[in-house]
Amino acid sequence: MLTLLKGACVFAPTPLGHKDVLLAGEKIIAIEDTIALDSSLSIDIVDATQYYLIPGLVDSLVHISGGGGEAGFASRTPQMNVTDAFRAGITTVVGALGTDDVSRTHSDLLAKAKGLREEGLNAFIHTGSYHVPIKTLGESISHDILFLHECIGVGEVAIADHRGRQPTAVELAKIAAEARTAGILSKKQGTVSIHVGTGKQKLDLLFEVARSSDIPLDQFYPTHMNRNSDLLMAGIEFAKAGGVIDFTASTTQYDLANGELAAAEALAYCLEHGVDATRLTMSSDGHASLPIYDKHNRLIGFEVGSEQALYDAFKQAVLEFQVPFDKALASVTRNPAQVLGLHKGILAPGCDADCLLIDRESFEIVDMWCLGKRIIKNKNLIAKGFFA
Repeated sequence: MLTLLKGACVFAPTPLGHKDVLLAGEKIIAIEDTIALDSSLSIDIVDATQYYLIPGLVDSLVHISGGGGEAGFASRTPQMNVTDAFRAGITTVVGALGTDDVSRTHSDLLAKAKGLREEGLNAFIHTGSYHVPIKTLGESISHDILFLHECIGVGEVAIADHRGRQPTAVELAKIAAEARTAGILSKKQGTVSIHVGTGKQKLDLLFEVARSSDIPLDQFYPTHMNRNSDLLMAGIEFAKAGGVIDFTASTTQYDLANGELAAAEALAYCLEHGVDATRLTMSSDGHASLPIYDKHNRLIGFEVGSEQALYDAFKQAVLEFQVPFDKALASVTRNPAQVLGLHKGILAPGCDADCLLIDRESFEIVDMWCLGKRIIKNKNLIAKGFFA
């Protein structure tokens, strides 16, 4: 099947103006001012003149196999359904374990990623979890990154958090070095995703690794950097020193009322303070447990992360915080894909046909393709998972 999108206003995420875009199979095969086809083949022609055409969102942190349990066994969050991602305009997810690497396992995480791929979603995983020494599916970090197609890095390793194992700089350097070497050998990035809590150390451990070893800052990818203003300032220093920082779109009203910044607000603040836009990303933390702790680290509430929060944060960045459209879009498409070493989040000939048509005013998703398959048609979800 060929699909021809006519006259869309294309953001790739850089603005390209009005273009015709041709999809064939799983790929984009042409982006031109005008494409005319004289063929007996079946062609689905879509009038896109009233819409923006953008890449599908790349969600760099999702607990696809469920997470949590921080309020007891009954609080273990459910698995993500593929439609949770599709409804949010997400075409690529990266799954990870978090606090629980005992009742949650890497074999289950990998099986879930494979299942999501069978349902039409791009799905990858990290080996490891919050805890050090790193638990893996195979015999080592290197084994998982080299031999598991879906495994692209390590994470999310916890620092500055009472739930982590309080790793040292030496331990963290060894993890990053092994992931980096495995990435070189397997043509992957070997990124180390870092969960950053509210502890007083902030990003000190990452800076110490960079000072005391040959591991560069950009081997680490710290997330939850919008927890509070002090952590955000540390993140700005990290980004200006060559790293990439991530803001969590899923949050709670309690946390927002107690110093956490909305992801869109943190993105706008960093841009206003001179951070290179390519060093900023947002992720959903979908299906994670969102425990609410008081100042003594006592659990006082509990919520669950949502994939929809990522698309909402993109809209909020543009509509409420006046972030330029292409920069807000890059933070949820090209930027996270680049830091993870994925050839995703861009629209160009030869790239996967992961794209959305969205309303120019409301940003409502009108049509969506993932790997060339129509997922949403005229605002209706037409592709669903095995369990809908």
